[in-house]
Amino acid sequence: MSAPEAPGDAQGDADGDDLSGDLRSVLVTSVLNLEPLDEDLFRGRHYWVPTSQRLFGGQIVGQALVAAAKSVSEDVHVHSLHCYFVRAGDPKVPVLYHVERTRTGASFSVRSVKAVQHGKAIFICQASFQQMQPSPLQHQFSMPTVPPPEELLGREALIDQYLRDPNLHKKYQVGLNRIAAQEVPIEIKMVNPPSRLSQLPTLEPKQMFWVRARGYIGEGDIKMHCCVAAYISDYAFLGTALLPHQFKYKVNFMVSMDHSMWFHAPFRADHWMLYECESPWAEVFYMPGMIEFISETQSRYPNHFRFRV
Repeated sequence: MSAPEAPGDAQGDADGDDLSGDLRSVLVTSVLNLEPLDEDLFRGRHYWVPTSQRLFGGQIVGQALVAAAKSVSEDVHVHSLHCYFVRAGDPKVPVLYHVERTRTGASFSVRSVKAVQHGKAIFICQASFQQMQPSPLQHQFSMPTVPPPEELLGREALIDQYLRDPNLHKKYQVGLNRIAAQEVPIEIKMVNPPSRLSQLPTLEPKQMFWVRARGYIGEGDIKMHCCVAAYISDYAFLGTALLPHQFKYKVNFMVSMDHSMWFHAPFRADHWMLYECESPWAEVFYMPGMIEFISETQSRYPNHFRFRV
């Protein structure tokens, strides 16, 4: 599945223009909304298509988790998600989600979901749900010291800064204008964006973003916050693997091949969360007209996401 080309703040401010037309997040009312067709069978709709003209992988992940969550009881919550993208999605055809109730236990359940187009699977995943239980054994990585999102530039301001650079190459101008024209239902603020694109240094394969859903999701449905986080998780972070190689290869597009998430504690996806992305290892596959990167591991911590690409 395709990933958007570059990160950016899709709204700039919490009280800016809301795609949903009201206070509810468009992710809940439209993007992740599924039509039930039969027991454990759902149809997706309202697909967002990036400039690559392929379905956005994060939307497939999020919708698949929504389908899985509809087949479990309210007292269990998402614990983990393991996904594989097996074919490119067709944006002109609705996606059908078939849920298999692999296990339903007293304390945890497992659901398998297959996303189908043209009679073939384009995506498969397994989701684990379990009851929340307090544990005396807890630890996590320390939160990085970074500026708060209120001190960082939004997308419009950052793009304007780049476009005012007199040395900016035309290809960047075209790309920035294309990004500015995209409407996405999330906000992203880069923690340490380059000051200009005309003199990009060679960077370490690490970057951080503040992210949140646009609009209001609320406190009640913990599973929906996980589904929204699943949608967000495939947005913009693949570019981390390219940072040390910016001037060595021409990459036309990147796709996710597999995708995993772990949910350790309740959180709100409509509040700011810090995504910490790093790529300790990357491999490029050369095929006719295609370069693909493998997403190795992704995990989340409360209000702090750490990704490995």
